[in-house]
Amino acid sequence: MKRIITFMAACAVATPLFAQNAAAVVNGQEIPNAQVEEFVKMMTEQGAPDTPKLREQVREELINRTVMVQAAENAGIARKPDVQTELELARQSVLIRGLFNDFLAKHPISDDQLNAEYEKIKASSQQEEYRAHHILVKEEDEAKAVIDRLKKGETFEAVAKEASLDPGSGANGGDLGWASADTYVQPFSEALTKLKKGETTQAPVQSSFGWHVIRLDDTRQAEFPPLEQVKPQLEEMLRQQALAKYQEDLRKAAKVQ
Repeated sequence: MKRIITFMAACAVATPLFAQNAAAVVNGQEIPNAQVEEFVKMMTEQGAPDTPKLREQVREELINRTVMVQAAENAGIARKPDVQTELELARQSVLIRGLFNDFLAKHPISDDQLNAEYEKIKASSQQEEYRAHHILVKEEDEAKAVIDRLKKGETFEAVAKEASLDPGSGANGGDLGWASADTYVQPFSEALTKLKKGETTQAPVQSSFGWHVIRLDDTRQAEFPPLEQVKPQLEEMLRQQALAKYQEDLRKAAKVQ
């Protein structure tokens, strides 16, 4: 009897030592604390706060998963051909993701690369912006009458406030502010870009909204966002390009029969 009590006492001491690095032990199988930490890390990266409640939820989820996996293994599920195929595909995905992460860690995007790509995109994205006024009316004859009034000396702003149907710009004398030509519908943008500074269309311009009389006030180069504003997107784009090149190089080096 004394030996049995001694053995049970030893087990009571040994079990915590056995499981001290485990979040739980399910049917003799440990769930490592490291697994909990990795799961918590994934959750917090998605915006969840690291709280005791979250950690307990993660622990419960891992226990449930372990119970289900053990049941599947005991039922021989892992030996089914379709399951083996899925497991292999999952294994490949994990390895590929690890390979890509390792490559990116060893080949970080440098500031020089970011600056060069930024300047390249900036140079190819030079676009003009137009400051314009317009008067929108329903019928072509009304637009022609507006043009006649302007020719007789009435100010564009005054006629726009009186006659324009555009609820946005009409009250402001037809002022559209600064915008790129592609902001507008095609007939409008085509007429706008043909004007010189200070010119007004001499014939009404029809669009799906009605008939326009347009005046071009000024042009300027579009403002390009500063590097710091677009840096995260630019860095991600360069990473994806680097990964695509890496994958292409691996494929070229592979012997495929």
